[in-house]
Amino acid sequence: MERITRIRVGWVLVIFALILGIFTLTLYDMQLIQTGGSIDNASTFTTRTRVKAARGNILDRNGKVLVSNRATFDLVLNHYVLISAEGTNEYLYQLVKRCEELDIEYTEHFPVSKERPFVYTMDQYNSSWQNNFQKYIAFMGKIDSDITAPLLIETLRTRYKIPATWTDSEARQVIGLRYELDLRRCIYNLSNFVVLSDASDEAQAAILELNIPGLQVENSVVRQYHTEYAAHILGHIGAVTPQQWEHYKDVDGYEMDALVGQSGIELAFEEYLHGIDGWREDVVAKDGTLISSRYLTEPKAGSNVELTIDITLQGIAEDTLDTLLNELRLSGDAGKDAEGGAVVAIEPKTGQVLVCASNPTYDLSTYFENYEELKDADFNPLFNRALNGLYAPGSTYKMSTLIAGFEAQLYNAQSIIVDKGVFTKYPGFHANCLKWTNQHQTHGPINAAEALQYSCNYFFYEMADHMTLEDMDKTAAALGLGIKTGVELSEREGYRANAATKELLHTGDSKYWYKGNQILAAIGQDDNQFTPIQLCNYAATLANKGTRYKATFLKRVISSDFSSLILEKQAEIANHLNISHSTYETYLDGMTRVTSVSGGTAYSVFRDYPVEVAGKTGTAQIGNNMPANGSFVCFAPARDPQIAMSVYGEKTASGAQMSKVAKAVLDKFFEVGSLGTGDVFENQLG
Repeated sequence: MERITRIRVGWVLVIFALILGIFTLTLYDMQLIQTGGSIDNASTFTTRTRVKAARGNILDRNGKVLVSNRATFDLVLNHYVLISAEGTNEYLYQLVKRCEELDIEYTEHFPVSKERPFVYTMDQYNSSWQNNFQKYIAFMGKIDSDITAPLLIETLRTRYKIPATWTDSEARQVIGLRYELDLRRCIYNLSNFVVLSDASDEAQAAILELNIPGLQVENSVVRQYHTEYAAHILGHIGAVTPQQWEHYKDVDGYEMDALVGQSGIELAFEEYLHGIDGWREDVVAKDGTLISSRYLTEPKAGSNVELTIDITLQGIAEDTLDTLLNELRLSGDAGKDAEGGAVVAIEPKTGQVLVCASNPTYDLSTYFENYEELKDADFNPLFNRALNGLYAPGSTYKMSTLIAGFEAQLYNAQSIIVDKGVFTKYPGFHANCLKWTNQHQTHGPINAAEALQYSCNYFFYEMADHMTLEDMDKTAAALGLGIKTGVELSEREGYRANAATKELLHTGDSKYWYKGNQILAAIGQDDNQFTPIQLCNYAATLANKGTRYKATFLKRVISSDFSSLILEKQAEIANHLNISHSTYETYLDGMTRVTSVSGGTAYSVFRDYPVEVAGKTGTAQIGNNMPANGSFVCFAPARDPQIAMSVYGEKTASGAQMSKVAKAVLDKFFEVGSLGTGDVFENQLG
């Protein structure tokens, strides 16, 4: 019985082999014998098509999807079907004209200008496209590699049999598409060319009605935004640039026309978000009918990136800051010249960024359509002030000065300095306390905690005069000022006011360091310039009693189907500054007085607030008789910090104003109800 079974199986295999052989011989006869090896006469053609992989989603810390993919359609030309039809050039010209009528751009990389006088435009393309052009010239044969652009157009007019009655411009347009088709078929053995990506229903209908042979619709995906917030952080994708291609050409999964992250999270986490395209093999009849199809490799979707950002807090920060700046502009008061600003919030014990807002902002979903308008708009909405704006911190710097003086054992919590209103120790140099400037009064005898509460400049002038620049500078650096925070996005480093910075930023006699520079540096002026995210991480470091974490936007990376964890970001300590208990208690006492004790520079905003907030206002002079910038840093709860924050405003005239934005974010973070205490501002500059 077993022997009979083996015989039957053997006959089945023989019959299967015969059928397969007949099928192979038939295809051989159809494609080679009957056509004499000419593709143009074949009745079927095997094509390879790249299948786009979906890019990974971007989510906030609570799993809310911020950026995903939207199903869309591409218009694709099949070279074999189009060339097999009569009137190829006429069909392509109709396609070009219809795209012009619809005001849509089609794909084209032919490196010759589109109008006379024809010149090469090679510098607009990356090295891969430049190499492709050289391969194309070599493939075409009998064309010198150093041929001029005008002569190349004339040569290709003849090669592609473009009618002599056509203008040079018309011929150039068709040559561009013939170039794209030949480049793929003859050099990369690809018959399909994506002529139009993300085609709208209207565009599809208008172009398909031309009945161009070989023109078909393919499924595709494009980015879709589910939030109007965090534009500066999320970023956008675009075609790989010449500079980027030098890197990506050696990375698996990237093609010469790949879409890659160009800014923000899309760029920072490109390695996780980018999917790997698949390849499909189709057998197509001469009339374009699909006979069979199979995947050579399946597309692999990119991984999902979960951010540390809380999009609800982000939205509150953006909306509140925007409202405040608009109100100041309309007020006619000191803040009427307000421009932009920023808000950053960090989780002190991890360095995770909860909020990173820049004002003015823009809509990511219409970024490309509105780019020309955006780049020329007032206050530069494309500029990420939170990460790249450099600003004098004003009095928010004073905790750094206090720590330097206390840890050098020059001062302590009981030390008293008598405020004289104007510091005049050095001939030719004087510096005022704001109370003297505004009211022609002094704070009188005052200690360190009270100096923070009232933001007494004179107290810190005296402190700076008695300590070394080295102690001041080392302390500020250890607290993260003038030091990059470590976030994955591009950020500026900033400057600490010291002799080296003075020489770097100034010329002539202005490049020399004097004691007066140190006096002004102690209150956050002179050459001190930091980013809002640095000020926030500084506040977090104060909250942590000197432990500074690297800031991060990455919480974790999850597989495309959400089934497995690929990476979970761990908190990373960047530096630790030893701060004595007495020093810590002193600046903590002073910062809580700012928000909770009458006379504190943010008391009018935080009066009777149910959560203890440690804060500090800053009003930074920017020279040339311009309104001052306003800043505010804080952390809360003061003795068990869960959130640290910085708010900065350009030409807002007062740091106290900025604390209103911080309060709105804290209200949501701690789910605080309406207190009715933050609507009236006293003009208390600090």
